[in-house]
Amino acid sequence: QVQLVESGGGLVQAGGSLRLSCAASGRTFSSYAMGWFRRAPGKEREFVTAISWGGSRTVYADSVKGRFTISRDNAKNTVYLQMNSLKPEDTAAYYCAVAAARYDMGRSVSSYAYWGQGTQVTVSS
Repeated sequence: QVQLVESGGGLVQAGGSLRLSCAASGRTFSSYAMGWFRRAPGKEREFVTAISWGGSRTVYADSVKGRFTISRDNAKNTVYLQMNSLKPEDTAAYYCAVAAARYDMGRSVSSYAYWGQGTQVTVSS
């Protein structure tokens, strides 16, 4: 049974920063790529970023490139999302996910097999 627990969300003013954490258990965490998605009210869940199993490769959505940074600590079974220069349009529930296939860093929801419950990020203008 894989469990993912996100934390670190909250309310922040535009231009501010937040760091999200995702603690994983129940699987060989370090052997799989991980991703972050988000879903704003009334919208579909969208890809934010992904990181390879070893942490050497990352991919980002154009909307967050240069502002967000994904990282992971396999010794702690945790993946992080550092979010800087936040904008009101970043307001969403943020979800971490474990890839279905070890090397898959896809941008599609279907590329991921396990999901956390989400943490809310609200950016005020």
